[in-house]
This record gives sequence, C-alpha cells and structure tokens, in this order.
Amino acid sequence: MKNVVVAVGGSLLRPEVAERSSWLEDLAELVKEQVSFGVRFGIVVGGGSPARESIQLVESIIDDVLALDRIGISATRLNASIIKEIFQNSGINVPEKIPNDVSQAVILMERYDVVVMGGTLPGHTTDKVAIELAISTNSEKCIIATNVNKVYDEDPRKNKNAKSFDEMSIHELQEIVGPAKHAKAGASQVVDPIGVSLAVESNLTLNILDGRKMKNIKNAVQGNVFEGTIVKGD
Repeated sequence: MKNVVVAVGGSLLRPEVAERSSWLEDLAELVKEQVSFGVRFGIVVGGGSPARESIQLVESIIDDVLALDRIGISATRLNASIIKEIFQNSGINVPEKIPNDVSQAVILMERYDVVVMGGTLPGHTTDKVAIELAISTNSEKCIIATNVNKVYDEDPRKNKNAKSFDEMSIHELQEIVGPAKHAKAGASQVVDPIGVSLAVESNLTLNILDGRKMKNIKNAVQGNVFEGTIVKGD
C-alpha cells in the first residue's frame, strides 16, 4: 500500500466556509475511494477557529505560550474526532482512538486504512506533526491542505504584488517561513517553520494547496497536476 499523509488545516472547518458539511462528506468519499485503490492515509487536523477563540479567551490571563498551546491542541483533537466520526459513519476502517503522538499513529497506520489525529505537544503546530508522520511512515510526500492557493513570498493579503510559486525548493520555503522556532500559540503561517525544517532534513516533498477544492486534494493524492505549490526536497 502507498502511505499518504494529509494535513487538514483547521481553516477548512471555519464557520464562514460555505458548505462545510458537504466538504466533510466529500473528504470521506475521497478517502474511501482512494483506500479502495490501495492508499493508506494519515490525516492530521488543525485547530482552526476553536483553537484561536479559546486561546484569545484566556491569553490576557495566562502568560504562558506552552499552556496556550495545550489549549489549542485540545481543539485540534476535537476537530480530529469530528472527522474520525464522519469517516466511521462512511464505513472507513479507522481506529476509535485519536493518537496522542506520532509513534502511536505509526503503529495504528499498520493496522488501519486511515488514522486521524490532531496535535501532540506544545511548541509546534499540526503541520509539524503531519510532516513528522509522513517521514516516519516513509510517505513520498506530505500534502498541506489549507485555505491559500499557493505559497507566496509575502502575505498576499498585505501585498497585492506578492509573488506566488508553482514550484520551489524546500530550502526556499524555509527562507520564506523563517527559522525553525515557535513564536506564538494560535499563530498561522502557510506552513509551520519547525515542520519545514524537518522536511529539509529528510528531503521530503510537500504539496501545498487550497483544500477547499476537493479535486486539488485528490489530484495531489494521485500524483496528478494540482493547483498549488510543489515544494521539492533537494
């Protein structure tokens, strides 16, 4: 079987995203179809709005980034539970347990068609978890499904002339996202710089794409052309 790891950004589950329920059904349909073709999935889910809102609620009281991270991690596991239940309802062979760490997920991926998880420890985001899982399961790449269409050299919301990339090296991505450090709980970047540093070390290829378009995810899983950025290891 071929292992594929997908980081599902929490932004894809935000309330303002239209047809969230339909998107979740389409995700389950895609995963079930690809499993029948011999694909084994690791799905790592971000915290999105529940994480940010919970952190914002207490950050004026709790001045501890690791404590705030733990709150965000709880939100990622809630989102992971939602997706896991939808997969189970669709007849997908997925474990009841949400793994607490990557080593547990690796073991479960040997027994199940799909494993769904959220965050693990404070100090990094679920992008890093997904990249670590991809490396640990010898996946050929990690798919980062988020709410941006490509990687840009600057934030396109702040600079309309920001340059987008169809293809780039993993070292070029590291230069854009910055050094491998965790600055703030709940912060959002196109990819976690700590995760990118792991990909640099392992020469792991990343597919960064707009996950709101299910066809994008499908094309990336199948190795076809997709709308987004291919980040290649050197």
